[in-house]
Amino acid sequence: MTTSALTPLEPTARTRVGRGRNRAVGDRAAMHAFLAEGLVAHLGVTVGDHPIVLPTAYAIDLDGPDADGSLYLHGSVAARWLQQAGGATVCVTVTEVDGLVAARSAFHHSMNYRSVVVIGATRVVEDAMERQHALDLIIDHMLPGRSATLRPSTRKELAATAVLAVPLREASMKARAGGPVDEPADAAAGVWGGELPVRRAFGSPVPAEDNLAGLTVPPDVTARVRPAV
Repeated sequence: MTTSALTPLEPTARTRVGRGRNRAVGDRAAMHAFLAEGLVAHLGVTVGDHPIVLPTAYAIDLDGPDADGSLYLHGSVAARWLQQAGGATVCVTVTEVDGLVAARSAFHHSMNYRSVVVIGATRVVEDAMERQHALDLIIDHMLPGRSATLRPSTRKELAATAVLAVPLREASMKARAGGPVDEPADAAAGVWGGELPVRRAFGSPVPAEDNLAGLTVPPDVTARVRPAV
C-alpha cells in the first residue's frame, strides 16, 4: 500500500475524538508509523457477561486483505477471550508515554503521549499462508528479522494458535507534546513547571542458561539494543 493510496484518518461516530480535539492526529501514515513502533496492545472484548481488557503482542500489515491494512493478534485456541473475540467487535489500543508533565496546579498536570484506538469486527484468519505470515509479523514486530532465523512451526503449534485480524479502517490517534499549559497567575507564583521525558531503552542481552557453548548474540537481537534517546 503506497502512501498516496492511503485514505484519510477520518473519525467515525465510534472513534471521533471528543475532548482534546486539538490533539487528534488525522494522518493515517503517522498512525501506521506509531503502530510499527509500539510494542504492547490492549484488547477490549466482552467475555460472557463482562468486559475484559488484555495486554497482547501485535503486528500490522498494510498489504493484507483488509482495506487500509490489518492489525493482527494471536492467542491460544483454548483461551476463552479469544473464543469470544472471533467475529466480535473489539477495541484495541496502543499507547506510548513520552513524558510526565509537571504543572503549577494539580488540574494542569498531564502526560505527553501517543495513542491509537482501533474499533472493528475481528476476522478469524483461516488461510494457512496468511496465518503463518501474521505470526511471522508478530515475531518480527518484537525483533525485526527474527522469524527468518527460526525453525518452521509444527502442525501441533499451529493448531494450538489462533490469529485474529482487525481492520485498520476505523481508528483514531491522539498525541500530546510539550510542557505544561498553566494559568499566567500560577506560572507567576514561582512554582517549577516542566516535562520529565520518558524514553524506552533495551539493555544488554542476557543469554539463556541452556545456550550451546560459543553462541554469540545474533544481529536480530543486537539491533534492538540501543540507549534511550
